[in-house]
Amino acid sequence: MVNKGAGEGDPATAGAWSALGGAAGDAAAVRYRGGSGLGGGPLPVREMARATVGVCALAAAELGAARAGRALSDGAAPVVDEGAVATAFVSERHLRIQGREPVSFAPLSGFWRTADGWVRTHANYPHHRTALVRALGVAPTAEALREAMAGRAAREVQELVYGAGGLAVAVAAEYGEPQPLVERVPGRAGAGRDLGPAPAGRPAAGVRVLDLTRVIAGPVATRTLGLLGADVLRIDPPGLPESDDAYADTGFGKRSAALDLGAAEDRTVFEKLLADADVVVRGYRPGALERYGLGTRELLERRPGLVVAELCAWGPHGPWAGRRGFDSLVQAGYGISARYAGPDGTPGALPAQALDHGTGYLVAAGVLRALAGGGGLGLAFSLAGTASWLVREVPSAGDPEAGYEPGPWLRESASGYGPLRHAASPFGDWPTGPSRWGTDRAAWLPA
Repeated sequence: MVNKGAGEGDPATAGAWSALGGAAGDAAAVRYRGGSGLGGGPLPVREMARATVGVCALAAAELGAARAGRALSDGAAPVVDEGAVATAFVSERHLRIQGREPVSFAPLSGFWRTADGWVRTHANYPHHRTALVRALGVAPTAEALREAMAGRAAREVQELVYGAGGLAVAVAAEYGEPQPLVERVPGRAGAGRDLGPAPAGRPAAGVRVLDLTRVIAGPVATRTLGLLGADVLRIDPPGLPESDDAYADTGFGKRSAALDLGAAEDRTVFEKLLADADVVVRGYRPGALERYGLGTRELLERRPGLVVAELCAWGPHGPWAGRRGFDSLVQAGYGISARYAGPDGTPGALPAQALDHGTGYLVAAGVLRALAGGGGLGLAFSLAGTASWLVREVPSAGDPEAGYEPGPWLRESASGYGPLRHAASPFGDWPTGPSRWGTDRAAWLPA
């Protein structure tokens, strides 16, 4: 049953669609149905989550209509199931790899009490863990870290660890400065490739997406584009392997290869891929790809019609614009963790890594809209921009319909990691599970 009034006039959906440059009134076509597992709590996470999927569904319909040479209003109105959204937003919790529960957070990742407050650390990757313990001069144990934190101020820990190449953020008591949900960077004149009509349900069929992202937000965007028909090829440096558990969750809908952009032979291969790409999605910290001449403006200047979507942690404005970050750290530094603090003052978290997942669907929506407009556009997103939207602009729509259970949206698939139990996409089922990270050929599929 479609929720009455959930799509028509839904302010979060309308606000996100407007930020993406969509025509006023189009968002009223989106309908939502069913119960959600993301309701409750001090912030409207359910409303934010469904709106990000809703605008992605609308952008997919718009691209399909554009490729068919008809108006968006001539097609069926998108209907989004809130149960599917809730399940997908916590996909990492539902994942089982050969029956094993994945590791989402390492022992040294989490909240730590300091002399004057709290710090949130992220030490899931070995190089970040090494930097963290080196900065504090301790053994790599929770007990040693807890003792070291207790004797220092939160901001002292933050800056010390960051200076050493690690990740620690002082828990902020107030919301951070406003950040835009999306910013546009005009590209060179000239339309992208003429893709022709698309098969039903696959509006991005034939679109080549070069995926230069890691962890959750960017991979969520590209796995969504892959499900919608795009040929998605993820490229990573061979010396910076992705976590198997992370890739088993976000590697659907794409292939994965390793190339060293500092090596002449691999750079030649990469340049050939770039020459035939329609979309580049960038998710490394600001400056990391610019040193290879692969900044957004540089890519747009080189390729008329190219769509470039970039995402970062802290947004394009302010002193933290160039810093690394993850969803959990942005929640801490942006004031969300304090908003979810328990009765004893211990900081809390959103019911999902909603900044990551929500930003991922917004990125996918932005790419689809840019393709529908002929390409030649850069788009900049950030986790902090999504956080700013969540805490300032997304209104609560009341309690969701009761009765949510994730079971209808859980699937079993074969993969390069063995049998997987995993969440389905809100847009349907991937035909196969992910390959193993870095094991595919660095080449586009035959047209």
